[in-house]
Order: sequence, then structure tokens, then C-alpha cells
Amino acid sequence: MKKRLLAVACMLAVAAFATGSFADTKKGQKIDGKREFEEHCTVCHKDGGNIVNPAKTLSKKDREANGVKNAKAIMATMRKPGPGMTAFDKKTVSDREARAIADYILKTFK
Repeated sequence: MKKRLLAVACMLAVAAFATGSFADTKKGQKIDGKREFEEHCTVCHKDGGNIVNPAKTLSKKDREANGVKNAKAIMATMRKPGPGMTAFDKKTVSDREARAIADYILKTFK
């Protein structure tokens, strides 16, 4: 029951944060992966952890153990995640923003 409440709270928080970022950045404008991560992901993945499923942190060891080995796989997980994680469609997180987030995760959580 506690995990289910945490998952619901996480999804509601993500929805609240995500609604403010429907516009894509202008072509050629650099996207700050850290800022995008903080806006869309930190609520559930603070410091690279995972409040819903502690076995699926953003650490390289855990990512790779769960088959997420590169930016493309991170982006795919953002679009079609498993149970407990909110899906981020292209209106909420553009492909460029998703790529910046993925690159930030790969660079930051080793």
C-alpha cells in the first residue's frame, strides 16, 4: 500500500511539473540537460535514486542490469516506461530535451 501511494504521489508531482513545459526550444538553442532533468525527473530520481523502485536507480550498474545501456535506451524508457513511472510524450519532453536528459544521466550517474 505504501509503495502504491508513493507511486501515485510521484506521478502527480511529475504531472504538475511537466505541464509547464509544453513548448519546444528553438532550433539551434542549446538545451541544459541538468535543468531538464531537475524539471522532469528529480521528483522521483533525486540524486539518481528511485523512490518508486529502489532497484532501478540511474546508476550505471542498475541501468545496465535493467537493459538501459545508452541514451537511446534512456529515451525509450522515458517514452514507454514500466509500471510506476510516468510516460513523457513528445509534447511534454521533446526529443531534443529527452536526449539532453539522457546525456546528463549518462554523464552524471556513473
